[in-house]
Amino acid sequence: MADQIDDAVEEMPSDAVADLVEYIVCGLVQDEESVSLDVTDGADGALIEVSCAADDAGRIIGRHGRTIKAIRTLARALGSRVGTPVRVEVLG
Repeated sequence: MADQIDDAVEEMPSDAVADLVEYIVCGLVQDEESVSLDVTDGADGALIEVSCAADDAGRIIGRHGRTIKAIRTLARALGSRVGTPVRVEVLG
């Protein structure tokens, strides 16, 4: 019985990446309560969709997309470390 509970509590590898993305994004935005992440695990990897207030989408994307590119780089690096390919998309 205890083994079944431990298996149910065990996190997916993409959850660690989602936690990192959420931590970074919440540090960038003004309205942290409007930030939500939707993680979809598939055969080809994980998709993390970041939803936020329209005003904060620009902060996450950054000038010329530099900030989101950096977030994606960090997410992919952690994803490769835990064994799952990751994509990050921003929904404003």
